Amino acid sequence: MKAARLQAWTIGTALLALSAVAAAQTRDYYGTLEPFASDAVYFVLTDRYVNGDPGNDQRDQGGPDPATRSFDRPVPGAPVGESDNVGYLGGDFKGLLANAGYIRDLGFGAVWLTPIVDNPDQAFTGGEAVTWGGAFQDRGKTGYHGYWGVDFYRLDEHLPSPGLDFAALTAGLRRHGLKTVLDIVANHGSPSFTMPRDQSGFGELYRDGVLVADHQNLAPAQLDPARNRLHRYFHAEPDLVQLSNLDDGNPEVMDYLVGAYSQWIAQGVDALRIDTIRHMQLPFWKAFSDRIRAQRPGMFMFGEAFDYDAGKIAPFTWAENGGVSVLDFPLKQRMAEVFGRSGAGYQRLRDRLYLRRGPYANPYELMTFYDNHDMPRLDASDEGFIDAHHWLFTARGIPVIYYGSETGFMRGRAEHAGNRNYYGQTRIDAAADSPIYRQLRRIARARAATPALQRGLQLDLELRGNRATFYRVYQHDGQQQIALVLLNKGDAPAEFAVRRYLQPGQWREALDGEVVEVPERGRLTTTVPAHGAKVFVLDAPVTRADLARQLDRLMRRAVVR
Repeated sequence: MKAARLQAWTIGTALLALSAVAAAQTRDYYGTLEPFASDAVYFVLTDRYVNGDPGNDQRDQGGPDPATRSFDRPVPGAPVGESDNVGYLGGDFKGLLANAGYIRDLGFGAVWLTPIVDNPDQAFTGGEAVTWGGAFQDRGKTGYHGYWGVDFYRLDEHLPSPGLDFAALTAGLRRHGLKTVLDIVANHGSPSFTMPRDQSGFGELYRDGVLVADHQNLAPAQLDPARNRLHRYFHAEPDLVQLSNLDDGNPEVMDYLVGAYSQWIAQGVDALRIDTIRHMQLPFWKAFSDRIRAQRPGMFMFGEAFDYDAGKIAPFTWAENGGVSVLDFPLKQRMAEVFGRSGAGYQRLRDRLYLRRGPYANPYELMTFYDNHDMPRLDASDEGFIDAHHWLFTARGIPVIYYGSETGFMRGRAEHAGNRNYYGQTRIDAAADSPIYRQLRRIARARAATPALQRGLQLDLELRGNRATFYRVYQHDGQQQIALVLLNKGDAPAEFAVRRYLQPGQWREALDGEVVEVPERGRLTTTVPAHGAKVFVLDAPVTRADLARQLDRLMRRAVVR
């Protein structure tokens, strides 16, 4: 009798296990279904990329006065052999489009370019003088970066060429397989006060050539929005340096911005990057995103909320606040520790991933990066950049790489110390000589070909010291893929032996084509080179009950509000 009961229990247990396996094979496992997550992003500060058309340089703008001329304005005080520039340097749509094939071949699916709207035609004469290595200084600077909008309805004349306006650029990028991410600003216009004499364009706002607002070179406290119609678009208190502070509570401002950006979106924009998002109220972004998506359903947007506290930037991602993703500053802070000169261990990244509990609507839709134009570039060795790219292109999130990082350009340099220096065609043509470039191309192209790395759940096995081991699992709508990621940022080769949650089958290494046959209850053993990565892929459904249980927990991750 006892033996019969034992046999029945054994059979029942086996049937339950088989039932669990069958259920797992039909269950959905994914980090995100956002289509844009398929595309790594290459970020270009357009004026500093490539001058494809010297005919649009506008070298005479600002006149002969050294205080206002706009082209080629070196920052004073540079050490010998160093340089920085706050004038226009000629980068344009033609230079960008000429290198679309280069960007696509490198493994990217989207290009983020800086704002395209009309900016002032002179250098700013107010504010604090720009100095070598300084910050929040604007005297002597021009709008080469695009963030000082004067007429949000007109294209800045430094960018197009005959036959190549913005619509033609986005169409050309699309022919190369690249989406367009447009950088937009809603918080501010141009510098607007402290000028010795009022300058044309500065502090003014136009709608397709018609003046709608003017700061009149008055300090914010001197504005009178209630009685002066030219002041009604502005807050009467300062925000960022001398920039005009647009009134996010004024419906006219909302209409102005939605109208302007709808115009550019209609010319081929696939996603929006929103500058200084945390400087405006959450209800504004809810209303703005609703109006944009009413015209373009599903438009992906991500904002710049420059804060290393996840709790402070996460509210932008919540549906009730507009459902706008953000750049992952908290993870960026730790990446600088792990891949920069200090060489911290992978464990420093763990608590910034928020895979099980966290404040974000969805951590898999965050834009992951290690530097950009508003902070010092990553200060790392070639190997540090290679390791950082191995992490960015395999871990959760949508990777963003700042132009020139594929060769370690201006590493460690801040704004006004070389961060935004001109890159140029010569450096692009020589990029393949860089080991950073070669390894980035390998891992970026692997991500582009591997859905599990783009949208799969991340299940960590080991994040410690120089070693990282984790799964990415994607199972949805008939597509089934498990990726096993092995990263070694050490100076010597490292042995990896993985048994936990490992399914039997034929695992294909995505970077070099190696094939490993894993038997039932077997393990995968391999050597990862110094500063190397291996990504083994199994195109099969989840069949292990213990793996399914872990994935079920990740799918039920709670969002803390």
